[in-house]
Amino acid sequence: MTAKIFIDGEVGTTGLQIRARLEGRGDVQVVSLPEAERKDAAARAGMLNSADLSILCLPDDAAREAMGLIDNPGARVIDASSAHRISEGWVYGMPEFDAGQGALIAAAGRVTNPGCYAQAAVAMIHPLVSAGLLPADTPLTLNAISGYSGGGRKLIAAFEDENSPDHTDAPYRVYGLALEHKHVKEIAHHGGLTTRPLFVPSYGRFAQGMIVQMPLQLHALPSKPTPKDVQGALADHYKDSTFITVPGLQDTAAMQTLGPEDLNGPNELRLHVFGNEDRGQAVVMALLDNLGKGASGQAVQNMNLMLGLPETAGLI
Repeated sequence: MTAKIFIDGEVGTTGLQIRARLEGRGDVQVVSLPEAERKDAAARAGMLNSADLSILCLPDDAAREAMGLIDNPGARVIDASSAHRISEGWVYGMPEFDAGQGALIAAAGRVTNPGCYAQAAVAMIHPLVSAGLLPADTPLTLNAISGYSGGGRKLIAAFEDENSPDHTDAPYRVYGLALEHKHVKEIAHHGGLTTRPLFVPSYGRFAQGMIVQMPLQLHALPSKPTPKDVQGALADHYKDSTFITVPGLQDTAAMQTLGPEDLNGPNELRLHVFGNEDRGQAVVMALLDNLGKGASGQAVQNMNLMLGLPETAGLI
């Protein structure tokens, strides 16, 4: 039986990417509203309550409004917004989080897709906290750069449309300067941290791609782990994962540079550990496509699990 998928917000950046990933698949059917009805509450409610699974690709307030339109207890939802990422009753949509997370997602009626920055950060932090290498109260700093597509239509226009009132020729922009980025709570909550991390995000003049960096003063940590310990804890945590990979220290040490566009396309998150054992320092870097594993690919991965389909369907 073909599952019917409704993408509420299918003409947005993430919605379009999800739809493209589902095209040509025989095991799912995307159902849509006519353009004139996409903002009609009654029409949306009909779809949200009748589809086998709905994916919300909406701003936070609109996602909360969409949930208020659902009265069918059997209606299942993946929310790609940040509205429910630490909400009770929602399963965190990161199958690689722990060994049983995929089963929780498969059985859930409400799944919240991780934020792109947050998924990268949690993928680095959670295994190290769980392994006891990183105390939960460690004051972490996270530096990140993303393609401008992560900022939505307005930012895309600013970089691509010379007629936009917000047009910029800047090669690079740091933002979130009030240090209140909405992903911080998600990172702390799912990373298992008790001390709020300092998160410094930025955009570059490229459409998609992302690097999140986590510098570690290993010599200052209680257990004084080595770069090998850090890499080993991450590799062990993700040893059975298809979509999160951890290169060996030798491979990473041979690298001279790392670019944020180096992993665009695949539904993969790659964790590199760059270390200097003599100095007692390391930097863990997460590389991913902010529109792939950071958004649309992740939603499709969760959808596959929820529908009992192969987790890799449409992603490899």
